[in-house]
Amino acid sequence: MRRRSLLMPVLAALAMVLAAAGTALSLGTSAAPSAVRAAAATAGCGKAPTLASGTHSIQSSGQNRSYILRVPANYDNSRPYRLVFGFHWVGGTANDVDSGGTDGYNWSYYGLRRLADSAGNGTIFVAPQGINNGWANSGGQDVTFVDDMIGQIESGLCVDTTQLYSSGFSYGGSMTYALACARATVFRAVAVYSGANLSGCSGGTQPIAYMGLHGLRDNVLPIAGGRALRDQFVRNNGCTPQNPPEPASGSLTHIVTAYSGCRSGYPVVWAAFDGAGHDPGPIDGSTGDGWHTWTSGEVWKFFTQFDSTTPPTTPPPTTPPPTGGAQTVVGQQSGRCLDISNSTTANGTQAQLWDCNSGANQRWTYTSGKQLMVYGNKCLDASGQGTANGTAAVIWDCNGQANQQWNLNSNGTVTGAQSGLCLDASGASTANGTKIQLWSCTGGSNQQWSLRS
Repeated sequence: MRRRSLLMPVLAALAMVLAAAGTALSLGTSAAPSAVRAAAATAGCGKAPTLASGTHSIQSSGQNRSYILRVPANYDNSRPYRLVFGFHWVGGTANDVDSGGTDGYNWSYYGLRRLADSAGNGTIFVAPQGINNGWANSGGQDVTFVDDMIGQIESGLCVDTTQLYSSGFSYGGSMTYALACARATVFRAVAVYSGANLSGCSGGTQPIAYMGLHGLRDNVLPIAGGRALRDQFVRNNGCTPQNPPEPASGSLTHIVTAYSGCRSGYPVVWAAFDGAGHDPGPIDGSTGDGWHTWTSGEVWKFFTQFDSTTPPTTPPPTTPPPTGGAQTVVGQQSGRCLDISNSTTANGTQAQLWDCNSGANQRWTYTSGKQLMVYGNKCLDASGQGTANGTAAVIWDCNGQANQQWNLNSNGTVTGAQSGLCLDASGASTANGTKIQLWSCTGGSNQQWSLRS
């Protein structure tokens, strides 16, 4: 079948990716182009389209990148369209996703294009091309690439800003997972086919509608990894934990489970199958695959359930302030400033609370790299790259690593890009000299901060 012929030569390459990855990645990314979006017409609405179906180039992170765009027939510039990304596997290409390979149109965009057309041509599809045919997302550059594509597409075509979706298989599934972590307020829902944590997870604490599909016999990216990705969003979405039923080995069937108890607007669905191994198109009753698979219908149903749903407005969006100017960081509970004791510049000095005095040791600049910089060359740092409660927030020479990257959220919290933990005034104290640490986000006012010029 088509997927066997295309995928088997690259399984060894994916194994090399896994070996190189070693442990789960957590890569920093640039800020999202926008936060949770209210339904609104994009700049491309109401005017002649500036983009058409075909291959397009774009500059992103200093590189020339490309993607294939598939605009519906009889495009109407007054109609906001759903936007669906389809990410290729390791060794695959954007053309493989767009063309559908030897299965052609029937498998274009994992079978979703055919279903979209039959439902009224309401979807624009995008197939991005990965660097070296993969999605390593080094330094967050592939997430930035997605940001840039969204900006270009929304300026040139009429897009429904509440209807952005991502899907992908294998390495493409890993990239889709990275977007679920880093752009939960941009994408409405994602579908991860046989993915793993290979492209990083910057953030990863916010809810997003999440669907995972994985084979019991997957010997490339074992199903345990897919379950771990799923369980992250079971927690984020407030779903009731469970061990969803999975088909018996040898049954050649599949089971789809929708979790209960999830926050309104944030469902989690798990689809486990037996038969085909590392594959996005299993067919019940066989160990083969093909466009007649059940997966495309299930993913399409998952995505289109949101067509008439007002997008959720909680949790608050991540909205970094403008970069470039030094500001004080003031604790909401204490009214005191984030301070470096005695204006020391020594690496490893732990930040503290102190009466605001506008000194250089209290003036912080939020950079385009998501760093909080003081003195012009020292960055707020999770000591020892710690990700546990109680990790000291210290200053260190700026190095661009993930433990020096911070998300400044509109609910007043400051969360570590690497850990997802909140910047916290120890013991909820308000006294001068109170040490600043990382701690699980609790919603307490000792974890809420404001920037003041």
